[in-house]
Amino acid sequence: MTAVHNSGDIDAKRGAPGVSGRPATGLPELCTSGGAALLLAARAVRRGAGAVRWYMSQLMGDSAYETYVAHQRRTHPDAEVLTERQFWRQKMDDQDRNPGARCC
Repeated sequence: MTAVHNSGDIDAKRGAPGVSGRPATGLPELCTSGGAALLLAARAVRRGAGAVRWYMSQLMGDSAYETYVAHQRRTHPDAEVLTERQFWRQKMDDQDRNPGARCC
């Protein structure tokens, strides 16, 4: 947690505005504890948005090829790794043969 000093400066190790000799972060100076609470809330929202972005990426399969490559190299180091194009073609063919719970 970031300490707010009486002068309105944030802890010097964070390099926040108002601390001499440190780069400004672009955030407004915090003069009250309400500002610190607002900063903490903004960080929580940003962290939450990042988690939602990661979840949606995983849900849509954006990292499926990278996961496949990592698995192949870890568990089958001598086997040839499919190209990304081959991987997606095989994945789509498998889904067409076994539609499961998809709508189309």
